[in-house]
Amino acid sequence: MTVDVRPAPPGPDLPAPDLPAPDLPRADLPGIALLAAGRFKEALAPLRLALSLGNAVPATLLNLAIAEDHAGDREAARRICRHVAATLPDWDEPVLRLAESLRAAGEHTEAEQTYRQVLERNPARPEALIALSGLLLMRGQPEPARDLLLQCCGIAPDNAEAWNTLGLALRATDATGLALSAFIAAQRLRPDCLDYMLNGVETAVDRKNPDPTQGDAELARLTVGCEQSPLNPVLQLGCGMLLERLGRRAEAIDALEAATELAPHDLAPLRLLGGVLARSSRVPQAEAVLRRVAALDPNNPQVHNDHAVVLMRLHRHVEARTILLDVLDKIGPNAAIFCNLANATACIGLQDEAVVIARRAIELDPGSALARRALCNTLPYRDGTTGAELLQAMRDCSAALARSPQPPLANTPDPHRPLVVGLLSGTLRSHPVGWLTVAGIETLDPDQFSVICLVQNAAPEEPIARRYRAVARNWIEVDGLDDAALTSLAHRLGIDILIDLGGYGDAARMAACANRLAPVQIKWVGMQAHSSGLAEMDWFITDRWETPDGFEPLYSEKLLRLDDGYVCYSPPPHTPDVVALPARANGFVTFGCFNNLAKITPRVIETWAEILRRIPNAQLVLKTHQLSDAATANGFLADFAALGIAAERIETRGSSGHRAFMGQYGDIDIVLDPFPYSGGLTTCEALWMGVPTITLPGEIFASRHSASHMSNAGLPDWVTASVDEYIEMAVARATDLTALATLRAGLRQQVRHSPLCDAPRFGRSLGTALRLAWQEWCIQRPLG
Repeated sequence: MTVDVRPAPPGPDLPAPDLPAPDLPRADLPGIALLAAGRFKEALAPLRLALSLGNAVPATLLNLAIAEDHAGDREAARRICRHVAATLPDWDEPVLRLAESLRAAGEHTEAEQTYRQVLERNPARPEALIALSGLLLMRGQPEPARDLLLQCCGIAPDNAEAWNTLGLALRATDATGLALSAFIAAQRLRPDCLDYMLNGVETAVDRKNPDPTQGDAELARLTVGCEQSPLNPVLQLGCGMLLERLGRRAEAIDALEAATELAPHDLAPLRLLGGVLARSSRVPQAEAVLRRVAALDPNNPQVHNDHAVVLMRLHRHVEARTILLDVLDKIGPNAAIFCNLANATACIGLQDEAVVIARRAIELDPGSALARRALCNTLPYRDGTTGAELLQAMRDCSAALARSPQPPLANTPDPHRPLVVGLLSGTLRSHPVGWLTVAGIETLDPDQFSVICLVQNAAPEEPIARRYRAVARNWIEVDGLDDAALTSLAHRLGIDILIDLGGYGDAARMAACANRLAPVQIKWVGMQAHSSGLAEMDWFITDRWETPDGFEPLYSEKLLRLDDGYVCYSPPPHTPDVVALPARANGFVTFGCFNNLAKITPRVIETWAEILRRIPNAQLVLKTHQLSDAATANGFLADFAALGIAAERIETRGSSGHRAFMGQYGDIDIVLDPFPYSGGLTTCEALWMGVPTITLPGEIFASRHSASHMSNAGLPDWVTASVDEYIEMAVARATDLTALATLRAGLRQQVRHSPLCDAPRFGRSLGTALRLAWQEWCIQRPLG
């Protein structure tokens, strides 16, 4: 920005020789042109030349100060500003330039004092009023900022930034209706400014807005604007983001896609579209959009981080890890990027390294809940993690969550009345959470329990999602709600028992649970690796196999043990029939593991290698999404080769559709469960396909899933107590093909009639447990 070339304010101290004669050429014009182009260093020479030629008008001096400041010599710039200010005590421009230099350098106290000096010289200077107000807002003083901005908007009603900053000040004083009016005024003056539009969108759906219809009214206004100006991408963006906040995601994506078509080379529409797509079920489309953004903005680390996160959701962890390592190489240590890197590293089987990276993130940002969450999500996969160690990590993560005072809960403490049960989850669909919980929810007594689904990443027409929607009293998509808004919503809905189905995983809302969404809060499935560590989480749904007597000290919650297993498996209708034992036709036994590679540790590989050495003709099939990547697959083959197991004895298979996935159990005789993080849904699926699992439970909850499922299905004799016993059982079972074939032939029927799949029985048990938890709250509830 350059100073306008205009006569300085008149004053008795103005030295006549500083003004060029009217017939002299303007020697400073080339410097002004370079300043206007942002070429500050190049502007220095012509401006200095102009001064040496006697063209030393105050405007030229200030233009030189601007060039010096942006070129890096702030002290020289400030000396010039102070000199001109002292020479012309009635002129506000040099003091304004000095204040801007101070603010740009982060010297906010000095900048504030200097802006006040500007206003002493010219109380009607809009730039000073706006900038001083911004500094006051930063210091948490919205009321004086608001007063200055009201004055500014009266003086300069056509100044869009004044109206926008007024909106920020009004919003900070909880005057959200007036704030929205101010943002709308800014938008009308600058319909091309995205920031003004997004400020209005955020305010229209602000939880503090006393008018809950304001969001719909603002959407109607923006819709009319789109009709009147169909080629304005900012209006389309505003509609898209407001629709997203209102929970109308499909329409939001349509509007954002329209904005990207109108502005195909602008980053903002693409980034916003990529973010909304990433939060939806359209993750492949999100990856394509964010890949395009990364190509357009190759030096932006946040863009690459966002792209890596989406790649991880697509299970392309090697690509994600490569991108994150490259970003760290360019920008240096960064806690947030270390968190994502830790998760990507664990998912390719480097568990120890992942924990080290997560701890590095904590060292960089000890107060970060995100960093501590990364540690909680990687520790369960590392061999040797104890229950006490994991509980402490969870408690540390819980302690880092923000909490705010909440009004007293108004739930009626009647121990026998019908209850409202809230399910909080980002995975109420065909997902392990869905397959293991939907049958239990469907069979709850509808006269005793009504269900509200608080959903993220919704896919409402997906088969499992339709089952939840059919049984739920309300299906509410909460992606656009922050923790405070979600807490307020849960309270308004009168939820009595809140069941969290996300833990610290993807789209987790444990921070909302920390503010207590309901009188009784329960952890169940969904990143249920161990205790949540959350003081506000009252109960933990489990069973006698997952948490035997004596395990209570490893949990911060009270243990709510169900009569049978802690889940109820819903076999998908598309599963193929069980086939005959493949070993009979092959002439050798095929072991298999279809689990996430994060669960396969070096000790697991060593154990499996010993089994293959003991049975020289046995084969091992590893199947999971990460093995679609050739480099990852080759790395695991190399690990086995280093232990003397030839590559031809190990088959790696990548991702496939679910029916094909289930069908490939037809190639497997025995499943080898990983440890310390055992299979969960995969064990249930293997059982349904006639394949038993050898498992080795440990101390943490995640290590005992298969032990629970196998015992619940009537196969407790497949649960081992040590690595040696695990190996011996694998050898013994593989040598008794008759027993294996007999078990396989009748296993689906056995599982079908076992408590593992008995939905009515499970529903009764779950209902009894929920009622018990509620009755205890009624007795022990805090008085207030």
